[in-house]
Amino acid sequence: MRSIEHFIDGKTVAGASGRHGDVFDPNSGSVQAKVSLASAAELDRAVASAAKAQADWAKVNPQRRARVMFEFKRLLEQNMDDLARLLSSEHGKVLSDARGDIQRGLEVIEFSCGIPHLLKGEYTQGAGPGIDVFSARQPLGVVAGITPFNFPAMIPMWMFGPAIACGNAFVLKPSERDPSVPVRLAELMIEAGLPEGVLNVVHGDREVVEAILKHPTIKAVSFVGSSDIAQHVYALGAQHGKRMQCMGGAKNHGIVLPDADLDRTVADVIGAAFGSAGERCMALPVVVPVGEATADALRGKLLDAIDALKIGVSTDPGAHYGPVVSAAHKARIEDYIRIGVEEGAELVRDGRGFALPGHEDGFFLGPSLFDRVTASMKTYRDEIFGPVLQIVRADSFEEALQLPSQHPYGNGVAIFTRNGEAAREFAERVEVGMVGINVPIPVPVAYHSFGGWKRSGFGDLNQYGIDGVRFFTRTKVVTQRWPKGGAVGEHAFVIPTMR
Repeated sequence: MRSIEHFIDGKTVAGASGRHGDVFDPNSGSVQAKVSLASAAELDRAVASAAKAQADWAKVNPQRRARVMFEFKRLLEQNMDDLARLLSSEHGKVLSDARGDIQRGLEVIEFSCGIPHLLKGEYTQGAGPGIDVFSARQPLGVVAGITPFNFPAMIPMWMFGPAIACGNAFVLKPSERDPSVPVRLAELMIEAGLPEGVLNVVHGDREVVEAILKHPTIKAVSFVGSSDIAQHVYALGAQHGKRMQCMGGAKNHGIVLPDADLDRTVADVIGAAFGSAGERCMALPVVVPVGEATADALRGKLLDAIDALKIGVSTDPGAHYGPVVSAAHKARIEDYIRIGVEEGAELVRDGRGFALPGHEDGFFLGPSLFDRVTASMKTYRDEIFGPVLQIVRADSFEEALQLPSQHPYGNGVAIFTRNGEAAREFAERVEVGMVGINVPIPVPVAYHSFGGWKRSGFGDLNQYGIDGVRFFTRTKVVTQRWPKGGAVGEHAFVIPTMR
């Protein structure tokens, strides 16, 4: 059976802890590989390698660091299909979605290719008599990322791309459920010219996560996962003096006004709700039609679209989505469907009991649709993270606006309308971090930044874009004076001013 090991100091390193995790094939339900789970001692080895390499890497000028990113981008494009197959074999998402996962990470690498411009500081000549002031952005040192199973290529690149381009060394702890692609990305970075030790990959569970958060050499940690864990990780890392950036869960809403183009809206909602089997923090699991007439018409069109969905193995080019990542996650989603029925929501389509012929042991779920869900229900308040769409009916624009604004999560939201005034007011007032106007999954492009509000994000700086550069650097400000020769002036016992 295939063994997935750590990647430290530019090479594969066999695990020494004696602990392993199972990596499943979600299409068949069988174990396809074993992944080594690191101990704190193995993390120490990776951090020591990173610290040694970082000192020299930080001295490489930004343009040469950018050249490594350019070459890594070329290698990603060259290996796109192989990476997508590897990704889908462990995650279960269909190949087209796997390519999208890689592409969105690649776009952040493209952004990181511009690092010479992004690291430029500010300069003021003559800020005072013979005094100039300038600032510079400098790397933090050794930084780390802890990434989830649902985007095993994109989110690691969101983190290590800007961090490494800025001159840091990086220790990545990917999800142990689908760990092969992160290792392959590290191998490609070495092939692109990155010095050994600048990027290390250490697999593990809670033991290694807590070791990362407590390690004195690691200066900053970026995390993506569920909100409860994100909050714990944020607090523990901050307690140990680290700069923290933790992205949590979501419950994104799609508001549908009466004037919306329902055919286009349904096409957008179906893809956003059921793509990747709903395993996205930017999925659209709640749709909010305004008015009963809008709700009834939307429901009918949603049912037609749902009934036309094809669920298949991840390599099926005709499948709209594949299996979920694990048997445990499948059982969790099915339990939420049961809870929704008990709460009194109307289960219009039930995805439980779906079996794909020839793959009956795979982790497949059919699409589920609930109607007449209310804001008091647990299934509405919690993130289900599966192929389950909920309809929450609203009587007015104001009621629809308040639903996402008052929800404990605040990652993304979308509004579907032809009314520019209503869309503008909604975007201005809604208490959510990322807003789409007739855009169902409003993930910002790479030169903006990604981040939610409330329990969807912990920390002051968002991921990638300029915020990513700020997170992985610190600003140094230099005030300088080169006095002319002559008599020494009087001692100054007051704070210097520029008068």
